[in-house]
Formats: sequence, structure tokens, C-alpha cells
Amino acid sequence: MANRHLSRSIVLQTLFEWDFLPADQKPANSDLEIKDTLKRNLVEFAPGFEEDPFASALLELTLKKRATVDEIIEKAAPDWPLDKISVIDRNILRIGLTELLFGDSSEVPPKVAINEAIELAKTFGGENSGKFVNGVLGAVYKEIGEPGKDQQSRKKKKDEPVDISKLPVDKKGGALIYTHKDGVAMFALVHDVFGYWTISKGGMSEDENEEEATRREIKEEIGLDIDIEEKLGENEYVASHPEKGKSLKRVVYFLARSEYKELVLEKSTGLDGARWFPVSAIPELRIYNDIIPLIGKAVEIISKK
Repeated sequence: MANRHLSRSIVLQTLFEWDFLPADQKPANSDLEIKDTLKRNLVEFAPGFEEDPFASALLELTLKKRATVDEIIEKAAPDWPLDKISVIDRNILRIGLTELLFGDSSEVPPKVAINEAIELAKTFGGENSGKFVNGVLGAVYKEIGEPGKDQQSRKKKKDEPVDISKLPVDKKGGALIYTHKDGVAMFALVHDVFGYWTISKGGMSEDENEEEATRREIKEEIGLDIDIEEKLGENEYVASHPEKGKSLKRVVYFLARSEYKELVLEKSTGLDGARWFPVSAIPELRIYNDIIPLIGKAVEIISKK
């Protein structure tokens, strides 16, 4: 089907029907039932396009990632318990976050996923649905580093270049921590609510130097006392907050060593796990692209020790 917006609308209608049913009225094989509902809705609302691979794939992925996405919604909108969000808005968020976090970005770029969800909210939701969906998806998009933020639509003029020298700077310090257990090199990583393993980091105040702030943040976030060995590099990017506007995120990363001990994750709205991994397991993990070179550099340094 050429009109993917229509496909998303029909997927939304299908999810709405499923979610609107009370729990005690849903069949045990509800995922199979909902796929039959999609076929019925395609016949009714898109005659001639009963076989829509995009709609079928989107529905299947949304169902598969539903539990994970619902947890992300609860963390990204803590003032709105999931059962208090309207059925329409809840399922628009499910579709939008599924495409944003788990879809093929080469097929549906992040900005397209967000804009499509906002349009669904404006069309099918209430008066404030568009702003609500925009706020939740915008917060998630910011947290994952705004992938594809420099991509431009062919139909739109390019934005004016941002003068980063005039932006407020949000400084953070992080450390890729390693240890040896039974002769095996291991890294300590944290898991965020968007499904990525990443490097522990946190903000720094004006009166702290980079190493002091990093040691403090690591201790607070995962309970480790670390010895900083050397600087791995810096990452920076322009982030946009729906209310605060643009800012420059600047993160300095260090390589640090620690004794092996169980990681104790502090209560956080952005993280849901922390683990030690042997170096050999790192390539199998879902990791942000800008973190991969830092890990590669750390492995090279450790291998020469």
C-alpha cells in the first residue's frame, strides 16, 4: 500500500478495538484474534488493499514490543499512569515508539515516525493529544541521542544552522569501567529504558572537575569506587527539549578500573539494569553507535596491559 499514513490509521483502529475490550473478554489467543481484526479493517477501510505488508508488519512488531514499550511510556510520562492515558493516545504512543525504537530507520526515519504519530493524535485524539504525544516521543527521541536529527526532508527547506557557541551547555562525565574476574576482562554497563546497553554517566556541577564528577556519579549510579586511568574521548550533540529548547550536550568519557563487585543500580527513571559483561559478549549487545568507538578504544588499551 502506497499510503502508509492510512496503514498506520488502520493499525491504530485495530489496536483500539483490542485495547477497548475489558481484560476478561479478551480471548487467550488475543494476538491471533487481533490479526484477524486487522484483516477485517483493511477490507472495510482500504478496499483493494486487503494484503498490506506494511500494516501487518507494523502490527506484529507493535504486539511483540508491547510490554517493553508500555514500560517506556510509564517512564517517559510518569505523571500519567498507563491506564489513565486515553485508549487512542496510548495506542498512538505504542505505534510511534515501536517505529522510533525498533523499526527500520532506513525505511521509516525517526522524525517520520514521530511526525506520523503526532498526525494520528491530531486526527483521532482529543484536543491536547497532539501535544501529549509530541512531548512523550520528543523526550524519548532526546534521550536516545536524536538519531538522524540532521536528515532533511526533500520537501522542506533546511533549518537555519545552529550556532552552538550560543547554546547552554549541559556537561556530563562518564566512565567505561573494567575489571578482571577469573582472568577474564569485563566491562560494567547500564541498560536504559530504550533497550540499549551504554556507559554509566551523570551530570557535573560548576565547582567540580571532570574526574571528580565522574567518580561521584559512578558511585551514585552503580555503587562502584573507580580509579580513572585515562580519557577515552568526548561526545557532544545538540538536543532539543519540547519546553526548554535547544542545548549542547557534552559528555567526557574515561576508562576506569574497579574491583569486581555486584552492581547496585540507583533508582532512576532512565535506567532499568546494570551488569558486568565479558569483553567477548559486547558485540552481541544493542549499543548506541557513538559509544562503540569508545569501547573499541578501551579494548585496545586493556589488551596492551
